[in-house]
Amino acid sequence: MKADVILPDNYKPSEDEPFMNAKQLEYFQRKLLSWKADLLVETRETLEGLQGTTRNIPDSADRASEETDRSLELRTRDRQRKLVTKIDSALQRIAEGEFGYCEVTGEPISLKRLDARPIATMSLEAQERHERKEKVHRDD
Repeated sequence: MKADVILPDNYKPSEDEPFMNAKQLEYFQRKLLSWKADLLVETRETLEGLQGTTRNIPDSADRASEETDRSLELRTRDRQRKLVTKIDSALQRIAEGEFGYCEVTGEPISLKRLDARPIATMSLEAQERHERKEKVHRDD
């Protein structure tokens, strides 16, 4: 991908331009990198908060409440870690020229979907089929 792509501040990918042109790729790469940076800051703050809150609480109800809070923080952090992995995969797809195309059908994923969820790997239709199939197998 070209490093010399200049994006206007108000740039939004449009259906009127060629799909996954240099501007669109730059837009999504910046969006993903920004999202990843935000998640890493939140993770660092969570870790610092967890390290700073280890204390001996004599009241069992208060201790249970704090344990629940810590558990919730750790689950959130785990979700964020998985999200960072998906962001890294999307950045890799940009580098390899595969970003924006459905991994099932090979068709372009809508710009609207990618803007809302830049880590998407399937078109909306393929995702819905996948979820229906998953639900059927889960009900067995």
